This record gives sequence, structure tokens and C-alpha cells, in this order.
Amino acid sequence: MNNDELPLSFEFDKYVNLNSFVNTPPPSGGGRDDVNPSLKDHLRYEHPLVQRYATAEMSSIFSPASKFTLWRKLWLALSSSQMELGLSNISASQLHEMASQLHNIDFTKANDYEKKFRHDVMAHVHTFGEVAPSAAPILHLGATSCYVGDNADILQMKLGLQLVKSKLIKVLSVLSTFAEQYKDVPTLGYTHYQPAQLTTVGKRCTLWMHDFLLDYHRVVHELENLPLRGVKGTTGTQASFLELFEGDHAKVRELETLVAKKLGFYDEATGKPRVVAVSGQTYTRKIDYHILSLLSAISQSAYKMCGDLRLLSNLKEIEEPFDDKGGQVGSSAMPYKRNPMRSERACSLARYVMSLPINGAHTTATQWLERTLDDSAVRRIVLPEAFLGVDVILNLVINIGSGLVVWPNVIHKHVMEELPFMATEVILMECVKAGGDRQELHEAMRVHSFEAGRVVKGQGLANDLLVRIGNDPLFAAVHGEKLMNLVNPTLFVGRAVEQTSEFLKEEVMPVLEEEKELLAKEIVDGVNV
Repeated sequence: MNNDELPLSFEFDKYVNLNSFVNTPPPSGGGRDDVNPSLKDHLRYEHPLVQRYATAEMSSIFSPASKFTLWRKLWLALSSSQMELGLSNISASQLHEMASQLHNIDFTKANDYEKKFRHDVMAHVHTFGEVAPSAAPILHLGATSCYVGDNADILQMKLGLQLVKSKLIKVLSVLSTFAEQYKDVPTLGYTHYQPAQLTTVGKRCTLWMHDFLLDYHRVVHELENLPLRGVKGTTGTQASFLELFEGDHAKVRELETLVAKKLGFYDEATGKPRVVAVSGQTYTRKIDYHILSLLSAISQSAYKMCGDLRLLSNLKEIEEPFDDKGGQVGSSAMPYKRNPMRSERACSLARYVMSLPINGAHTTATQWLERTLDDSAVRRIVLPEAFLGVDVILNLVINIGSGLVVWPNVIHKHVMEELPFMATEVILMECVKAGGDRQELHEAMRVHSFEAGRVVKGQGLANDLLVRIGNDPLFAAVHGEKLMNLVNPTLFVGRAVEQTSEFLKEEVMPVLEEEKELLAKEIVDGVNV
């Protein structure tokens, strides 16, 4: 149909059915033979956190391949430890066959088994057994589903925390460079988002860094103390393993120690495995809550920093990186805008991660007696998403912190708009020392300050307090160059410069030196702006 043949009117409803989740095919003669054939490939919801934001590193840790490979490694750790402790029905050849098939996972077959059994662990027991047939009779021996499920969750969280730790180190590094560079640049401090005493650009940055440093120390603590569920059995009593070893309690304890050693959860200093002391069927879900709270804390730190940057961007004092030469668009309607989109994205994702610990709290509180299964579905969602979210947030913070743009002239302009008011006490003291009457000077200063304030607020003009003081004979002692010296911004920042240097030297640099290997690790995932 060419343009001459097009009807004079357009019937919208013939083409669009708003009550359908996809467009209906066009009527005959509509210019297309069929709906786009690729549409059917996109009729399933895709999680934006995974599809749009998540990094390859963290996605890999919580991927099905990672999870089910860990299950197989856990089965191998259990079987090999059982053989070492004398179970005669387990042979080295069976273990070798298991080891050779750790990564050979037929996901289609596992899904088919799960539809049949309605049980994911049994589905993977059978799938593993098919590729390691000699080991099939001894797979999962004495174990309950939570042996692989809970222990794999802990292992994934450990890997996730290690990645988070490496990125926190990078955050501290890029921000320390910024803080050092701008430690002596005076800027307005704000309380209640109202101008207050001066600080410096670098000192303000240390406030962000201090939060991230606290988060780093908590991550280190969790990595050093995170326990496995261990080898506990169906209700946590280890009864099945006690039966396997014919009532030998010492061998059951040693079994758990051997498994913990193989999985990297053994404290050489104390000679003890790092496992939960007691459990029901599952490890206490309070561990999940602690991890979620830590990830929430990191998100809080990122939100504080990026929220501050959004405010400073409005003031045109500091801006996040903006690729204007590369064609970055700040607004579809207003071409001049430089919206702080990366900071906004970090804040948006931070809000989501901060909302997740409540799920961990409810799960911890509602685990009836030795366990109930209402924790399973929510944990599959909440734990990975918290790690995926924080990983993206930290990448954004690294990207933003590495390219912050500072506009010193704008900062100085804002300082000088407010500094005359802040300097009034210093000016008074100088005049009193020169023989002036303190009360008379104070009253004159009050009048000048109020008049200058009216000029600023009522007429929108510049603060002329210094001009008024410079023209008042009462303040002759500070007229001329001396008056300008008294309102030098560097005189009003207190110990901000020294505090910044001391914080970097005493608190941050020792950590960066200790973690220099992690610091050298390249952040492989970029930031989608």
C-alpha cells in the first residue's frame, strides 16, 4: 500500500489491543505479513538487576553452574572424608569418577528429574549419578538436602564477600586520591542543608570514606568468622552419621572436621573447624540476616556519598563524570542538562538492597522448631539479589569516584557569599583589640548584617557586608587589606586539612598497604551509563 492508497482516517483499535500483553497482528493489508517473529523469544520477564545491571563476576558466583558445581564438590568432600574414616563401601575409583564429572552437568536432565521428583537435590543426585555411575550408590550418604543447600549458600556468600571486599578496597583507594588532592580547598559546610562553618572538599570526602572503611572492617570480620553449616544430619543431631560409623562419636566429629578442612573452613590457630556449633536441619538464618545487614550498610554508605554528590551537582560545585564529548544525553527533553544519573542509579539500587534485611529478619524469626520450608523461596531471591545489587553499586561508586569533576571557582564564590557573616566575630575582636567598644561594635555589626541579608534575599544581589564594614569608621582598625586578610577562607576551616591527612595516613593507608594485592586486581566490569 502506497501513500496514495492510505485511508484518510486511522482506527487505533484495529492495530492495538491494550487488554492484551502483546500487539494483535495487523489486519489484512496493514503492510506486514505477521508480527515480528522474534517477539515470542521475549515473552518472559527478565530481571533488570541481572539483565541490565549485574556484573559478570557476581552473576557467575550465584549462577546455576556455580551452585550445582558446589553441590558436587560438597558430595565429593563428604564421600572422600567418609572413606578416610574407614567406610569400606567407598573406593578411591568412585571418588576419581566423581571428581572427573564435577563440571559435567546436564541441566536439561536435572530439570526433567526435578519435574518428576519435585525435589531439586534428588534431581541433581540422580543427574550426577548418571555421569558417575560407580559412585551413584554412595552419593549423599547420610546427608540431608541442607548439607548441599546450606553449605553451598555459605560458600557462595563467602565468594561474594571476597569480591565485595576487593571493590571496597578500590573505593577507598580512588576516594583517598580525591581527598588528598582537595584536602585544602575550603568549601561551605552544611548542617540542615543550611550554610555552616567551613570545611574542605577533601575533609568532606573522608566522611564518605569513613563509612566505607567501617564496612570494610565488617566484611573482614564476616569473612574471618563465617561458619559452614557442616555435617549435621536431618534435624541437626548427626544421627545418620552416627549410625554409619556404628556409634563412634569421635569419627562423626572428625567427619565434620575433615569436610570443613576440605572446604576452607578450618582454623589452624585453634585446631577447630569453623562450623555452626549446633543446628536444626538448617544453620540459623540469623547468619543470613547478618550478611544482609552488612550489604545494607554498604548500600547506606554509597547512598550517603551519591546523595551528597547529587546535592553538590545542583550547586554546580562537584559533578560526577559526564561523557558529553562521547554523546551522553542528560535529558531527552532538555539538552543542556547534566543529570547525575550514575549517582541516582547507585541510590536507587541502594534503596532496594537496604530493603532486603527485613526478609532475613522474618525468616530468622519464623523457623519453626528444627526448620520449616517457607524460608526456601525467599532466600533464593533475596541473598543473590543483595550481593548482585551491592556489586553494581560499588562499581558505580568506583566509576564516579575516579572521575569526579570539581569546580573550585564556583565553590569559592559560594564560600565568599557566606563567609562575611561567619567572620563577624573575628572582625569584632580585631577592632576591640585596637581600642573599640565591643557593645557599640556589636550593634553596628548587627545592623550591617541584617541590611546585607536583606540585599541578598530581597534584591538577589551579592553579599555587601564587607563593603558596609569597609565604609564604617567604627571599623577603621580593619579597613583595607587587613579586612580581606581576615576573611581568607583558609582561616576558617579549623583542622580540616590536618584531619584529612591524619585519617588517610593512620586509617586508610595501612589498609590499602595490607590489601595491595586486592588493590592491584582489575575491576573487569564497566558501568553502563
